[in-house]
Amino acid sequence: MYTIFSEDFNLDYTLDCGQVFRWDYVEGWWTGVVNGQLARLQQDHKSGEILVDSGLPVDFFEHYFRFDDDLNAILQEVNKDEFMGEAIRKYRGLRLIRQDPWECLISYLLATAWSIPNIKRGISTMCSNYGKEVGEGHYGFPDPNSLVHACDDDLRGCKLGFRSGRVIKAAMHVEEGSLVLEDIFKLDYEAAKQRLMFLEGIGEKVADCILLFAFEKMEAFPVDTHVEKVVRTIYGHHDFFNGKATKNKIGNWGRMYFGHYCGYAQQYFFYQKRLEGI
Repeated sequence: MYTIFSEDFNLDYTLDCGQVFRWDYVEGWWTGVVNGQLARLQQDHKSGEILVDSGLPVDFFEHYFRFDDDLNAILQEVNKDEFMGEAIRKYRGLRLIRQDPWECLISYLLATAWSIPNIKRGISTMCSNYGKEVGEGHYGFPDPNSLVHACDDDLRGCKLGFRSGRVIKAAMHVEEGSLVLEDIFKLDYEAAKQRLMFLEGIGEKVADCILLFAFEKMEAFPVDTHVEKVVRTIYGHHDFFNGKATKNKIGNWGRMYFGHYCGYAQQYFFYQKRLEGI
């Protein structure tokens, strides 16, 4: 057990804001499986220190929680108006997470037309059926080979519904090499987005989530129903929309208005909308 610390970091906001699905708050600890290992985390909000109970090293969590981001500078850059300023004041310390590309890809394939509790439940069941046990009834994320050889009916037994076939097809592309995840890091944002969208079940919003949370594309601006409602209500009068705030236009507007780190802005008001409404 050891401690880590970073200024401008709130563990609760970061793990609760809906960007990652394998952490649960249990008896005062955030408990999850990450990088194939069980981890338990707890933050002292007076000192800001995070107590870590895990076999993973300090530098893993520093990388995972993006402690190398200058959050103060990023938030100053995206703080364009009173609405954004309020979200920053309330939820300051929320950081984006660097997720494993394979796990993030499959997790967001499963996120289509599902609530966060259902996503978490589906992923947990899939991991317990196809992943390796890592301790205390927790399981690692199944690798592509494991899911390629899972028949569609078996995955439906995980209650994944129509998503099960999409998971198998994505696993086949990765296993066969027709989709090399590491190559996506080398592509610019637009090319990377198109590369992901050839997969069944990945539209613009899902592609943007994966690019933002796993591939360092900070200019990705995922537009779900929460973000769409916020932008239409708060920003829909902007001349940019000309009265038509479509999801595609909202994504382009987010990149134009908030700049390179628009993905951070999106996560802040996504979380605010989810908790408070507008």
